[in-house]
Amino acid sequence: MHPSSFAPFLAAVLIFFLLLDWYAYQGIKTISEGWQNTPLLYHGMRWGYWAVCLALPAVIIYFLFQLGSRPDVRPLLMTVSSMYMTLLITKVVFIVPLFGEDIARLGQGVLSRFSGSGDDTPFIPERRKFISQMAIGMAAIPFTSFLYGILKGKYDYRVHRHTVYFPDLPEAFDGLTITQISDVHAGSFDNPEAVRRGIELINRQQSDLVVFTGDLVNSTSREFEPWKEMFATIRAKIGKFSILGNHDYGDYASWPSQEAKQENLRELFQHHQYIGFRLLRNEAVTLEKDGQSIALLGVENWGKGFHQYGDLEATLSGVPQDAFKVLLSHDPTHWENQVKEHATPIHLTLSGHTHGMQMGVEIPGFRWSPIKYRYPRWAGLYSENERYLYINRGFGFLGFSGRVGILPEITVLELRRKVEES
Repeated sequence: MHPSSFAPFLAAVLIFFLLLDWYAYQGIKTISEGWQNTPLLYHGMRWGYWAVCLALPAVIIYFLFQLGSRPDVRPLLMTVSSMYMTLLITKVVFIVPLFGEDIARLGQGVLSRFSGSGDDTPFIPERRKFISQMAIGMAAIPFTSFLYGILKGKYDYRVHRHTVYFPDLPEAFDGLTITQISDVHAGSFDNPEAVRRGIELINRQQSDLVVFTGDLVNSTSREFEPWKEMFATIRAKIGKFSILGNHDYGDYASWPSQEAKQENLRELFQHHQYIGFRLLRNEAVTLEKDGQSIALLGVENWGKGFHQYGDLEATLSGVPQDAFKVLLSHDPTHWENQVKEHATPIHLTLSGHTHGMQMGVEIPGFRWSPIKYRYPRWAGLYSENERYLYINRGFGFLGFSGRVGILPEITVLELRRKVEES
């Protein structure tokens, strides 16, 4: 889009947000009425409101201009942008009851004029302080939730354990444990000590396998440089394996040449090697124990609506039809569109990608996230015709520098042999 055509759109967006700020300010004014005897509180609330409303966009614009020469400011940009989004959502919740009251006030004014009973009163009655106080109480719920998600939730790692039973799992692998992490998005990290705690939690699981299901970075391989030594400490009894996600290819960054983009990808491959993960690119490896084996498959990214580098047929080439198979595939839409109906049965697929949208509700008996309208299967364990899919909620975060309700995940799956009843 040419800058001249973009300018009117940007101006319209800025005007809309300023009107939103002005409307919310009317409620702030109502709440602070009567505070004139405490000037510091009275003026602090009113002027502080506008200071925050104007300062956050200014800081965001400043960081955007800095990105080209200082990519290290990206985590700060994400945090400030997330704070702005938090306040935006808070203001929207705040003005809903104010708007409802204004509609009622307007209706009351019209009725009083038609009835002739309001000749000596203002056409529109004054806003009630109680409504504004109720509105700020309602707005406090998303504000505190999102603030917690930014300050604490994004590193509040949770271990999700599941046992999955298969009648044809080789006996030697009965009890095999797999720790899965996904969607690291190293370019978003801003707290080394918190990330270290997450890696220590991975190691405490003492799993046979550790697998990583894509999106090591946001856009470029250099984002992972500060974190290599830390991730190299991840341990597994049998081995560590990984695949690529849609963000790993550099498709979301600008490159001076195709050669530069390919060099970035080669550096990413080296990162996987350095931290001890065998990167599977449309290939399979055989894991053997006590004369029995299972096949671990890894495809490149294949996603509906994204680039489809994955080649399932090439990955299955040479793998026996009756082998027990575990597939690493970043995007769960691959399972939906190719894997679950494939003529060659794939017992278990491990995916990520959705992040659970990093916000939602998960309580016993109920869970919901807006991401379900894009990905009907968006987190946790699913099965169809005895073919299983597990979707990891993600180790890192992207876009919104926080997690609200959908916390970062370390998955531990135990594979057990199902004994058929006679």
